[in-house]
Amino acid sequence: MRASDRVYGILREEIIGWHRPPGTILGEVELADQLGVSRTPVREAVSRLLGDGLAAPRPGRGVVVAEVSADGVREMFELREALDTQTAALAARRADPRVFDRLAERLERMGAALAGDDADRSAYYALVASLDEALDEAADSAWLRHAQEQLRAHLQRVRRLSRKDEARLRAAAAEHAQIARAVASGDPELARAATLVHLDRALSAILRAVRRLEHQQPAPTPVDVHPLGPAAPKIERTDP
Repeated sequence: MRASDRVYGILREEIIGWHRPPGTILGEVELADQLGVSRTPVREAVSRLLGDGLAAPRPGRGVVVAEVSADGVREMFELREALDTQTAALAARRADPRVFDRLAERLERMGAALAGDDADRSAYYALVASLDEALDEAADSAWLRHAQEQLRAHLQRVRRLSRKDEARLRAAAAEHAQIARAVASGDPELARAATLVHLDRALSAILRAVRRLEHQQPAPTPVDVHPLGPAAPKIERTDP
C-alpha cells in the first residue's frame, strides 16, 4: 500500500470517529512529522480529503477538518432518502432472507446491550456497517453502491454525534432491525417504509446534536498532539 493511501486511511478514520473534530488544522509539516512520512503523501492524502468533503480550505489557516452544519445534514439526508430507500427496495426483491433475519437478530440483541456507560458503541457502528454492506450486496447495483460510497463517510461521521445518547442508539438499533426484517420479508414497499421511518428519526436526532455542537463552538484542535494516544502509527517512507 502506498504511503499516501495509508495516511489518507488514518486521517479519514480519525475525522469520521471525531478524534479530529471540525476545525482541526491539517498542516502538512505537523502531520508529516507526526505520521513519520514526507510531506508528499500527506499532501496527496489531504487533497483526497478535500475531494471527499471531509476537509475544507480556510483563509489564513490552510486546510481544516470540515464543519458539520444543520443545513449540510439536511441536504445529506435528502440524498440519503433517495439512495437508501431504493437500495432497501431492491434488496427486498433480491436478498437471501436468511442473511437479513440473522442481521435483525443481532441488531435486536445489540439494542439491549447498548445500555450503560460501558456499552460497546464501536460494536454497534460495526454492525450497522455490516447491514449497509449486506444491503449493497443484495441490491446488486454498481451505480447505487458507487453513489453511496462518499455519502456513507459523512453519515458515519454525523451518526457519532448521537453516540452518547443511549436512548437514541437503542431506538436506532431497533429501527435497523426492522429494516432488516422488512428486507427479509421480500416486500419492497415495506422495506422502503421501514427505511423512511429510520431516516426521519435519525435526522431529528442528529439535528439536535448539531445544534448543541454549534453552541459549543470548540476551539481548533492542534495537530501536534495525537488524539488516539501518545504516538501515531509510523508509516514506511515508501513515497518521495
